Amino acid sequence: MRDIRQVAEQLGFGDTDLELHGRYRAKVPLDALPDPSGNGSSARGKYVLVTAVTPTPAGEGKTVSAIGLSMGLNRIGRNAAVVLRQSSLGPTLGLKGGGAGGGVSRIEPLEESLIGLGSDLFAVESANNLLAALIDDALMRESVRIDPATITWRRVIDMDDRGLRQIVTGLGGKANGILRETGFDITAASEVMAVLGLSRDLADLRRRLAAIVVGFEEDGKPVTAETLRGPGAMAMLLRDAIKPNLMQTSEGTPAFIHTGPFGNIAHGNSSVVADLIALPRADYLVTEAGFGADMGAEKLFHIKAPVSGLIPDAVVVVATVRALKYHSGRFDAILAAHTSKEIQQEDPSAVEAGASNLDRHVRNMRQFGVPVVVAINRFPTDHPSELAAVRQAGSAAGALAVVEHSAFADGGAGAGALASAVEDACAQPSSFVPLYQPEQMLREKVHALATRMYGAADVKWDRAAELAVDRFTAAGYGNLPVCMAKTHLSISHDPNLKGAPSGYVFPVRGARLSAGAGFVYVLAGDIVTMPGLPSRSRAAEIDLDANGHTIGLV
Repeated sequence: MRDIRQVAEQLGFGDTDLELHGRYRAKVPLDALPDPSGNGSSARGKYVLVTAVTPTPAGEGKTVSAIGLSMGLNRIGRNAAVVLRQSSLGPTLGLKGGGAGGGVSRIEPLEESLIGLGSDLFAVESANNLLAALIDDALMRESVRIDPATITWRRVIDMDDRGLRQIVTGLGGKANGILRETGFDITAASEVMAVLGLSRDLADLRRRLAAIVVGFEEDGKPVTAETLRGPGAMAMLLRDAIKPNLMQTSEGTPAFIHTGPFGNIAHGNSSVVADLIALPRADYLVTEAGFGADMGAEKLFHIKAPVSGLIPDAVVVVATVRALKYHSGRFDAILAAHTSKEIQQEDPSAVEAGASNLDRHVRNMRQFGVPVVVAINRFPTDHPSELAAVRQAGSAAGALAVVEHSAFADGGAGAGALASAVEDACAQPSSFVPLYQPEQMLREKVHALATRMYGAADVKWDRAAELAVDRFTAAGYGNLPVCMAKTHLSISHDPNLKGAPSGYVFPVRGARLSAGAGFVYVLAGDIVTMPGLPSRSRAAEIDLDANGHTIGLV
């Protein structure tokens, strides 16, 4: 690894521009943000969004691809950086893993990336739980007229713990508060995390925290964090967490690792602040959005981009042969099936059958008026006929290029062709077109996403969802974008519908308000905001050796 000061020099930072946290990580102060008055250079690099086909249990290597692309761009002589979300401790110790790449295309120091950035997440927890404590205190003292049935704010912890999903607080008498049912979410699901990711500076952070709505009075008036006099202390707890972490890839490429909002009930993208700091200093900035293109990528366009003012110059859709085989519906939906000898057998017809998923995602991204490149994350078990089937499907869907890469095994050297294809795509003219406008009604926005993005024929609203949306609209929140909370395992609402389902009715079962983050999240199906541990968690593989070094983390 390079000293982080050497990494920072690539982006024009000097020693005094950083807050060092050891030799290999630094916080970047907000002084590095562009002048909000517009003075100074307006030049910026190209902004590249990496997304993927619908996720499968085996994983598609989206983070590997994003990191590899940034290193590949450096290999062909461009000054590139990558910006990614922070790892969440719960998934790192549970089922999913840390999301810091793999092979020789990963974030370094890897262990610190996976478990050592906890101070940021602890700050989010603390701010979130302070607000929860203020709510319960106000209920007990009757200092705020809030209808307890409308309270949606929950406590958070960065751990997979199904036992905390639903709890009862206030047991033991009046001195311990009001008896009521509530629960915990994982820290990444907190609106505070979404707020942190979308704030442009400290003043914007304070404003967004103040706007958080925790419930309503009986007359429909929103009760905000400002009402409870919480945002000042919350902002104080977050004043260091809002500064991006500067780290590096396995080849020394600058990597900003910052904020980690969920990709379903939140926007699933890294921070606006990191983008604004990095983009004027790089020729290319590569970012990654959570889950498939129907989730994080769509939310970048409709939620993050209006805040940052940054529209991607190109979109990369990552696909694998085995993922498209899986989307054919011919293989069991268990993890073992994805690494079995059966799925590794040459079968281009299975790739062709599942390529409808790739086709839908490429066409969806093209709807936004941005050039699209398909990146095939190549595995040693892929057959030439299968790779040819992916190339054919990507080209037919309208991708400018379909390029294989081997960044997992070969790092930036294995992503040179992808880097060149992305550079060519960024040179193409583009004209951004959102799928809906802010002034449209919330129901119209949901209908646009369901029909134009997910392939539904119509939308069916439960009465509770209609009442919630009507309440939000009446309270003045009808112009907010929609953040769809649905399964990430299908383009539709149903995780069992593989490929590119169409013609179905999209069910909306509820809606919740994230006024501080600036969106309404609409629930289509059962969304779990507190994961549980699997039958054998990754934590069971982790230990310390005789020298105190971690083993089993990756």
